[in-house]
Order: sequence, then structure tokens, then C-alpha cells
Amino acid sequence: MNKTILITGCSSGIGKALALAAKQQGYRVFATARKEADLAQLQQLGLETIALEMTNPDSVKQAVLQLQHQAGRLDILVNNAGFGAMGPVLDAGAEGLRAQFEVNVFAVMDLTQACLPLLLQSKGLFVNIGSVSGVLTTPFAGVYCASKAALHSLSDALRMELAPLGVRVLTVQPGAIDTGFASRAKQEAEQLLKPDSLWWPMREGVMLRANASQNQPTSAERFAKSLVLELNKAECSGVVGIGHGAVTLPLLARLVPKKWLDKVLSRKFKLLS
Repeated sequence: MNKTILITGCSSGIGKALALAAKQQGYRVFATARKEADLAQLQQLGLETIALEMTNPDSVKQAVLQLQHQAGRLDILVNNAGFGAMGPVLDAGAEGLRAQFEVNVFAVMDLTQACLPLLLQSKGLFVNIGSVSGVLTTPFAGVYCASKAALHSLSDALRMELAPLGVRVLTVQPGAIDTGFASRAKQEAEQLLKPDSLWWPMREGVMLRANASQNQPTSAERFAKSLVLELNKAECSGVVGIGHGAVTLPLLARLVPKKWLDKVLSRKFKLLS
């Protein structure tokens, strides 16, 4: 029997590429998106779709019911949907932090909990798409980095807590991936950073950080193919880095003294001359 996989955030980027790559490998793919136009496009590509607004509990419940009705099982859940808030931490404030965590952390946990009964039946796999930004914190992305660090920690705990129940957890830490993330991050930064901000004179550094994910990025298609190879492994679990910088940046965070790393990153993003 072909394995059934549910992937969130499939309107573009990693989610869309992964849905297509998984389908090519014989998975029965259910691709989710919020907008009707995106769902229609995914259907034209031959994918089964489910409308899902991750932050809406009713939408989450309905999506899982639809999956259960149409497939009757779930082998892999890929929590991919998310966004990156860019800008100074204190400009974002508590409101910005809540908005970032609502999507990147709380909604992920809500959907994971809703899908757990199906994953228990299949002895399946949760896949959480984190980021190297959750390992290496940079200026002007602190809110995003914090959300991904939280997701990594929760995934680590879930991996241990679900193991006795036969359910596995894989944390994926992408490096620079060509997904359009940078353009959306730049828009977020432009909305947040105002002329009255203390960091307005340093806005060049904010925009540099928003565009950092496009530093020699790995294509979304190549990333997706690599991830599907991981999913095909019988004992798929743990942590894996995929994409440009996915290995080197965490090494820098672990090996380079914080004092030096702070100077390098501050200079890179125009906080130091």
C-alpha cells in the first residue's frame, strides 16, 4: 500500500516541491494551502488537496476529518507552513513575537496533536521543517530564529516522548533554499521598520538579513528530492540538515566563540563599521 503523506504550506516553495517529489516517488500526497486559487493550481498538477488555515482550530479539525474520510490513514505529516518575521526584536515587540509563534510553533503543535491518532495507527512519522536560523541566531531575525529554535526543542522532546508509542519524529533544518522566502521576509521587514525606529539608520542591515536566505540557495526541487530520500528510509528519525549552509552554519554556531561570532554577524549586517 502506498504511504499517505500530508504536507502543509504547499502553495509555493518547499511545500509545493516536496508534494510533487513525493508524488513522483509513489506516495499518496495530500497538499494543503489556504487560498482557493493555490488549491486549484495544485489540483492541476495532479495532487489531492485539503484547504487548511493552520491558525484556525475549526479548519484544522475539518482538514483531519477530510483526510480520514478520503484516505483512512496517515503515514507522514510534514509541518512545513510558516513565515519569517524580519526586523529588530524590540520593534516587533510582544505582538510580533506572538504572531510569529502562532504560525511557526503553536499551529504546528495543534496540527501535530490532531494528527496523532492517525500516526499512532500507522506507526508513522512527524516531520517538522525547522531552519539553520534556529541554530545560528542573527541580528534582525531574532523573532524568527526564536520560533525555529522553539520548534527544534519541541521536536527533540516529541522524538523521545513518541518513540515508546512507535511514532518517529524528524527535524529538518534547511539552509538557504530558493523559495521566495527572501521577498516575503523583505516585505515583512519593510512593514515593521519605521522612520521613528532606533534602528532606522541601520535599515540596510535589516534588508541584508531579509535577503540572506538567497545566498547561493539550493533549489527547492533539489531540497525536496533529498528530503524524500530521507523519508524513504525505514528508520527515518532524528535531525537532518539540507541545503547550502545547513552543515557549516550550525558548526560555526557550535565552534566559534560567541564574542567573535557576534562581531562577524554584527559587521555583516551593518551594526558595526
